[in-house]
Amino acid sequence: MGGPVEGGFSMAFYPLDGSSIVDTNFIVGTIFGVWPGDELIGVTETNQVTAAMVIYGSRTTYVITLKDMPGTYEFLLLDKVSTLYGKWQHVKDTTKINKGKMFSPGNLRENFNSPNYHKLIDYYIKEKYTLRYTRGMVPDVNQIYHINGCVEITVKEKGVFTNVISPSAKAKLRLLFKEAPLGLLVEKAGGYSSNGYKSVLDKVITALDERTQVSNGSKNEIIRFKATMYGMSRLKVGEPVGAVV
Repeated sequence: MGGPVEGGFSMAFYPLDGSSIVDTNFIVGTIFGVWPGDELIGVTETNQVTAAMVIYGSRTTYVITLKDMPGTYEFLLLDKVSTLYGKWQHVKDTTKINKGKMFSPGNLRENFNSPNYHKLIDYYIKEKYTLRYTRGMVPDVNQIYHINGCVEITVKEKGVFTNVISPSAKAKLRLLFKEAPLGLLVEKAGGYSSNGYKSVLDKVITALDERTQVSNGSKNEIIRFKATMYGMSRLKVGEPVGAVV
């Protein structure tokens, strides 16, 4: 930052998402987003030219999207020994996030402080949703791509990921370093993102350490999240939500 704007780019990256679960040998990841120019304050998530997440587990994969191309693209690391940078295989394109009964509820303790969040969690349980939550945002969102939900959004192509706020719980997720890139990935994959009021992609970044609540997932799950938590959803009445929608 501080260099010439012409032809330059700025990157925001989260090098180790899931640092609190490394000792348990859970999946962790890396997140990054790239914006044109030398400023990251005053931009929106839709200004990104690319965003990606890398998943370090039993397999090493990464999911990437490019601004002018539809969908997201997943690559698998096949061989990291024979060549300097390894050999990557393109394994999956995602252009649609479907309906599916899978949920990943972050900040679950707020279930006891927020009647609306309690109502939402109760719905998931009564409707026999499958709970998959690791406390790592990368593996949880990556599920949406493969299972059709919100957490397995990119792998399973279904599900929902939520992390809410309340008077007793402030927002924790970093907008610039986490949700901006992941929100773009989810929406380009055919899913939706919301901070409770609008698409995360429409939020102007006002501070490097700005935090946000979020829900990522399929359309019907974002409608359910907004309607339950805030009484309405613009998606439900057909009004445009999000720059990618």
